[in-house]
Amino acid sequence: QVQLVESGGGLVQAGGSLRLSCAASGRASSLYTIAWFRQAPGKGREFVAALNWNGRDRNYTDSVKGRFTISRDNSGNTDLQMNTLKPEDTAVYFCAADRTTVHAIGFTEPEYWGQGTQVTVSS
Repeated sequence: QVQLVESGGGLVQAGGSLRLSCAASGRASSLYTIAWFRQAPGKGREFVAALNWNGRDRNYTDSVKGRFTISRDNSGNTDLQMNTLKPEDTAVYFCAADRTTVHAIGFTEPEYWGQGTQVTVSS
């Protein structure tokens, strides 16, 4: 079992920044690829970014490239730094984990999920 807890959501004006954090715990959690997904009101879930277990491989959806950065901090949390936020980035952001690649996780149903954190970008 892997437990995931997100933090860092909130309300920000367009052009601003937010940093989300995903804390993973449980057996072998350090060996999992961690991804961020988001779901906007009335829309399906969308892959955002992923980081593999050793931090050497990353993947981003096109709409966030150059604006979002996924990384691992000294505590082992997987962070999503979101810059130049746009109103269309408004969504509930979920952290997910699975033992797959950063390129495959966006096309699968990850095994473990966090509870989600709301990000609202005002225009």
